[in-house]
Amino acid sequence: MPGYKQKKIPNLLNQQPLADFKVGVDNVIFSVDTAQNRLLVLLIMRQQEPFLNQWSLPGTLVRQGESLEDAAYRIMSEKIKVNNLYLEQLYTFGGPNRDPREAIDSFGVRYLSVSYFALVRFEEAELIADKLTGIAWYPVKQVPQLAFDHKEVLAYGHRRLRNKLEYSPVAFEVLPETFTLNDLYQLYITVLGDNFADYSNFRARLLKLGFLSDTGIKISRGAGRPASLYKFDAEAFAPFKDKPLVFI
Repeated sequence: MPGYKQKKIPNLLNQQPLADFKVGVDNVIFSVDTAQNRLLVLLIMRQQEPFLNQWSLPGTLVRQGESLEDAAYRIMSEKIKVNNLYLEQLYTFGGPNRDPREAIDSFGVRYLSVSYFALVRFEEAELIADKLTGIAWYPVKQVPQLAFDHKEVLAYGHRRLRNKLEYSPVAFEVLPETFTLNDLYQLYITVLGDNFADYSNFRARLLKLGFLSDTGIKISRGAGRPASLYKFDAEAFAPFKDKPLVFI
């Protein structure tokens, strides 16, 4: 195949025994605080070694008889209560020495992390605080030092979220059933940045696509003109599935 280069595996690795793995799940849980134009990520304070008292992404080791997705939902349910939720498998992080426990485990166990990313509504998300676990929303731009390779996991999740907004209706998974165009615009600029599109172009192009239905209801917020409430039409969106949206 032209341009293809096969990766050479050192002979030394060919002589190594098969690795024994433990599998964990780490969740990158995003939320959009549109009131303050902040993209947030959920962090927890670790209560045990390794990385005792350091911030990390919510995670868990997979239990006997438990699927990866069930483990992801379990850790979600232990940390947050939310009605509207988008959850998707992200990536598998399995480099050697990514977990300090590998160095002290006499049986040579490796630790894999299958990561998931989620997007939840900030206004509806209720954090589950208990006596054992510190938990907090952090602005993505102000995240502290994280345990393990979670900074890399977070960066990967952030890139995926930005990409998802370009070709999928993920934004509508976490918006209320009815919303204004400004609500939607604020979500996009919070994740993608202020210069991705000005509001006038965003509004004109979005309405032209035809997958938003005007409910005929208007809402007043402050002293401005009443704004129309819209609903997402999944059937009308179908032709645009997996295609970059033109207002991005």
